[in-house]
This record gives sequence, structure tokens and C-alpha cells, in this order.
Amino acid sequence: MCENCVGHEHEHEHDHDHHEHSHHEHSHEQNQHKACAIQCFNGTWDLLDKPDRTREEDMLMLHTAHASRFHWSYCGTHVNLLRGEWQVSRVCSELKLGESALLHGQYCYDLCIEHDVKGFDLAFAYEALARAYAVLGDESKKSEMIQKGLEAAEGVPDKDDKDYCIKELNSIK
Repeated sequence: MCENCVGHEHEHEHDHDHHEHSHHEHSHEQNQHKACAIQCFNGTWDLLDKPDRTREEDMLMLHTAHASRFHWSYCGTHVNLLRGEWQVSRVCSELKLGESALLHGQYCYDLCIEHDVKGFDLAFAYEALARAYAVLGDESKKSEMIQKGLEAAEGVPDKDDKDYCIKELNSIK
């Protein structure tokens, strides 16, 4: 799925010719990671939106979500990281992997709190947690997260974004 992926060479401790990468090399590697992260994120969305996925496509969706998050760890902002965690959580919920969905949803939420992120991303952190609790069968926690998500969505300034948050939160069964 990602023809741009960066290989990581292992440096040997006994290699005395080690030298720092130039800024250009570092920037090029970051650009490759960014291209891979975006390509994997978008590929994951394409699979999430596909109505009749095969088992192989389900597995590919899981792997591309993780790959996107992995690549963002080398080049992304805290927003890229939390959105990557959100996407992994969403995929895990879709695949009925409740514990994994909760793990990644909680990390998404924790990153929001750590970086004082509000509005859209906080609403979707709650959405991830609500979906995870739905998969795990915890109706009380699911309802609590949906309510907190709806409250966070009130802080979304753009009407279309706010409506999208609310629609997604209300779609959780």
C-alpha cells in the first residue's frame, strides 16, 4: 500500500564511522514518513468505508491503521498522533476488538488532555471510547462517553464539523 515506506537500518555499536544525518537527509526521511502516514491513513479510510470487506481486507485495514500511526511517530504533531490513535481505535471497534479499541481510544483521549486539545478531536476521542465500550458491552460507560462527546462537540466552531461529530456520536449502537 505504501511504496514510499522508509527502511530503518540498524546501526552497529562497533561502527566507529557513525556520523549524524545531515538536515537534508533527516528532512527527506521525515517527508517519506509523512507520505507513508498519509497514504496509510487514507487507505484505512477507504477500507473502513468499503461495505463488504473480505477477511484479508479487514486485516489490511488493521495493519494500515497501525502503519499510519507508526509513521506519524517519526514526523507528526500531537494532533497527528492522537488522530492516528483514534483511527486505530475505530478500526478495532469495527473489527470487534474491544480491548484494543479501548487501549487506543484511551491513548487518544490522554493525548487530548496532555496537549489541552478540545472541540473536534476531543469529541472524537470520546467517540472512540464510546465505540470501544459498545463493543465491550458496557452500556453505562458507552452512554457516558457519548454524552461527554456531545458536550465536547458543542465547542466545535465550524457548523459542518460540529454536525459531523454529533452524527457520528449518535450513530453508536
